[in-house]
Amino acid sequence: MEIQVLGPLRVDVNGVSIVPTAGKPRQLLALFAFNPGRIVPVHTLMEELWRTELPQSALTTLQTYVLQLRRRLGTAMGPDAPGAAKEVLATRHGGYLLQIPPQAVDVHRYEHLVTGGQQAFEQGEDDRAASLLRAALDLWQGPALVDVRAGSVLAIEVIRLEESRLVTVERRIDADLRLGRHGELIAELRDLITRHPRHEGLHSQAMVALYRSGRQATALDVYRRLRGRLIEELGVEPSPQLQRLHQAMLTVDPALDQVSSPRRTSTYGLYAA
Repeated sequence: MEIQVLGPLRVDVNGVSIVPTAGKPRQLLALFAFNPGRIVPVHTLMEELWRTELPQSALTTLQTYVLQLRRRLGTAMGPDAPGAAKEVLATRHGGYLLQIPPQAVDVHRYEHLVTGGQQAFEQGEDDRAASLLRAALDLWQGPALVDVRAGSVLAIEVIRLEESRLVTVERRIDADLRLGRHGELIAELRDLITRHPRHEGLHSQAMVALYRSGRQATALDVYRRLRGRLIEELGVEPSPQLQRLHQAMLTVDPALDQVSSPRRTSTYGLYAA
């Protein structure tokens, strides 16, 4: 079984999709996909499907959805595996269990790569960090569960993953900047700060990439625009570390040209107190 949640929901068994077309069975399958090898309690499944407004037939309807998933699973597994569907999507006391290895799900491979990339970055292995983090991001095929109407449980997972994706992008750019790839990053960073207009970490990276590419004035303009937006929309100044980065650019601080510094920190933390 191969499962994709980093984009449209895809669950293939022997090359055959078992993703239902109906909305609630899709939610159910997605929730199982996030919990391979772990029992998902019935009350969690019901909360995902109906929040707090449970119909009188909730338990029976849930059992019907599970039966539908098992039928699709059994059809894909073929006649040589009678009864195997009930072993793969098993009933357990108080819930259900999808018995597959975690690595069959893209989100678990993603998180494994991110952990490795983060560790490599902290150890100063920037090339390895950039490679692992880029491989993690390459697993994404669009917004998480883009074609599933998420309930209260899945919505938390989707938000967590989207936040993780942005942090991973930021950390990969940190590694690339330490490797001297500032010129290659400018277009990507321009797009990112457009899509995240108040994200100070991404703005600091854009400023550094531009500055190291000989575009000091443009780097300072990125700061000016961000500061204006923060004051106008939130009534606050940029963070102290971003202000110090701005001041360093005004004074042409030689430390800004050091591609890789002894401090194994993010670009945003270069001028942290």
